[in-house]
Parts: sequence; C-alpha cells; structure tokens
Amino acid sequence: MHARKLGRPIVEMNLIPLIDVSLILVIIFMVLTPVLIQSQITVKLPESASGAPPPAETTVEVQISREGVVTIDGRPVPAARLEKELAARLGSAAKRNLLVQADKTVPIERIVRVLDIAKRLGVGKLGIGVIAPAR
Repeated sequence: MHARKLGRPIVEMNLIPLIDVSLILVIIFMVLTPVLIQSQITVKLPESASGAPPPAETTVEVQISREGVVTIDGRPVPAARLEKELAARLGSAAKRNLLVQADKTVPIERIVRVLDIAKRLGVGKLGIGVIAPAR
C-alpha cells in the first residue's frame, strides 16, 4: 500500500501464460511419445524392384529386428506367445491382412515361422516389407 501512495505501481508476475505454455508442452510430449518409441525399432528392409506400398486396408504389421525381437504393431511379443497375440490382433475380421517387416540380416527360418503362423490363422493377404531401390 505504501508503494501505491508514492505513485509507483505494484509489480506482480503473471503466471497464467507460463502455465498455459507448460500444459501445451505436456500435451505435445504425450502425443509424440508413442511415435518416438515406435521409431526406435530399427529394421533395415531389403530392396525389391517391385516394392509397392501396402494397400490402404487395415493391416497388422509384424516386425522382426536384427536381434530377433518380434513386435506386432509396435508392441514387443515373446516368441512363445506370438501365435496367440497375432490371433488376438487379427480377430474375426473379414479381411485378414498381414505385413511382415524383417531386417535383411534376420535368418529366413524366423520369417518362415511367422508366415506359417499366419497361414494357420487364415490370413487372406500376406505382404513382405521391402524398400524400392534408389534410382
């Protein structure tokens, strides 16, 4: 009060803009975290001259990393539960599509195991992930 009588304004810090910016940053990080986690799985796809992008239908993606870690739609799955998890993800959909993306150094036996499971589960369309060669 004494400061107001002398004609000097009372200086206060307004925290509302700081809180707004902080909450916006928290929301941005919450949205980006799943994308960042999924992009940490490094899979080097082999090249194919006929490599076309997969169709826009709903497709379950199985990735096999160089270390042998298998993920279904970005979630790691133990080898023992692969068939059960894949059956749960495919569900009873009319169009059962599966895209297998394996690192080019993965032994073919691991890829064939996933393909055998897909055949037993009745997958309609099966794709192998490749990248088109640079021209």
